[in-house]
Amino acid sequence: MEDGIGGLRHMLATVFLSAFAGFMVVPVITDVTVAALCSGSDDSCSLAVYLTGFQQVAIGMGTMIMMPVIGNLSDRYGIKTILTLPMCLSIVPPVILGYRRDTKFFYVFYISKILTSMVCEGTVDCLAYAYVAVNIHGSTRISAFGILAGIKTIAGLFGTLVARFLPIALTFQVSAISFFVGLVYMRVFLKENLKADEDDDHHHGTYHQEDHDSINTTMLAEPILNDTPIKTQVFQKKYSSLKDMISLMKTSTIFFQALVVTFFSSFSDSGMESAFLYFLKARFGFDKKQFADLLLLITIVGSISQLFVLPRFASAIGECKLLSTGLFMEFINMAIVSVSWAPWVPYLTTVFVPGALFVMPSVCGIASRQVGPGEQGKVQGCISGVRSFGKVVAPFVFSPLTVDRILSESTD
Repeated sequence: MEDGIGGLRHMLATVFLSAFAGFMVVPVITDVTVAALCSGSDDSCSLAVYLTGFQQVAIGMGTMIMMPVIGNLSDRYGIKTILTLPMCLSIVPPVILGYRRDTKFFYVFYISKILTSMVCEGTVDCLAYAYVAVNIHGSTRISAFGILAGIKTIAGLFGTLVARFLPIALTFQVSAISFFVGLVYMRVFLKENLKADEDDDHHHGTYHQEDHDSINTTMLAEPILNDTPIKTQVFQKKYSSLKDMISLMKTSTIFFQALVVTFFSSFSDSGMESAFLYFLKARFGFDKKQFADLLLLITIVGSISQLFVLPRFASAIGECKLLSTGLFMEFINMAIVSVSWAPWVPYLTTVFVPGALFVMPSVCGIASRQVGPGEQGKVQGCISGVRSFGKVVAPFVFSPLTVDRILSESTD
């Protein structure tokens, strides 16, 4: 396991730099949006909420289409090659707000963020999961997924901590620099395939023996979300069409159910993401520093759970039970947050954060076992596309509810 995880160090560094740059702007973007769009000290400005919701829908629709395409291309041309474009485009939006943040420049940022995020949003995560699935085999794969998610959470910790103390302008400038350093690092150090002698297996879409306990048992004969893999190649074309993906969902009960879980998890998470900070700002008067403190606490709890708790739980109880535990904890977290009665309640609910962070590594681990190494990009791209679909749907439900709630809070 140590050798396998050690071989992922360059991908983990790339994920860290990219996530660090992305998380850094989260605590400040709400204040920047309100300042650019809303008059005076109107913290309950509905325009900011609706524009954020529209941005989320537009980005979600774009990534819903692009993620499967990017996954397919990564299987054909290589993960490193395809990863270059989104990492280049990610630099543009923070450069704009790093220069100026008045209303005109905010709208330039807003449009560029939508256009670039249609390709960039979630691409690093998608290809990183595919990279892990290709290069890590057997029971250590779920641990590797957990470590990958933990590295991203640690990046969020450092990004939030830096944003807590930097001026707003400098925050966006450092974010752009981090994206650029990540791009250069990836191009120089990342290897496409850690083990060249596995290329034959990669092209034929077969698993190593340790990837499964029973070769003769197919996934269709197993219960819901069982992690038994298939051995034969699922996709017969180098460019998998939409028909191929639909065929896999029809023939694999496990993969279809994993996508259902992915959609509802993404729907709830995205709704909270687009509405939660505005809700806290309107109800309790949270500002940049309090946003940063809350996100800092969340990332500390998340990084500890993903790096140390998730690998042990995964080996002890299995991916399926870990997924169930994560979903239940996520439900408890959102139920309590929805009735927050004091400013300290959101801080208290961070004890349930590990649940939300267990979900996607478990789903990706289960789904990755349904195809061979040469098709991991397609599968992870399909999962990312479904996550994006959840992000498209969520604002239609959450944005109107958020506006109604914060307007009622401002009139009390």
